[in-house]
Amino acid sequence: MTSLDVVFRYGARPTEGAMRAVDSVREVYGIRRIQFNGKDRTMRVEFDASRLNENTVAGLLRRAGIDVLEKLALA
Repeated sequence: MTSLDVVFRYGARPTEGAMRAVDSVREVYGIRRIQFNGKDRTMRVEFDASRLNENTVAGLLRRAGIDVLEKLALA
């Protein structure tokens, strides 16, 4: 397993329905952790890179209703 982190900036504040859908994304095999930072409007996703890639993770979040704008570089 190759664990990677990716940080996405999101636009609109997630709705209650989107947050419930994110719980379903957490159950996808390969997603390890999702953390929101409301102040910066970012979310960090830890995932198994041997099973998923960054584009797939972003797609899962968008289908859940998260307004993913861009991927940020990790410092």
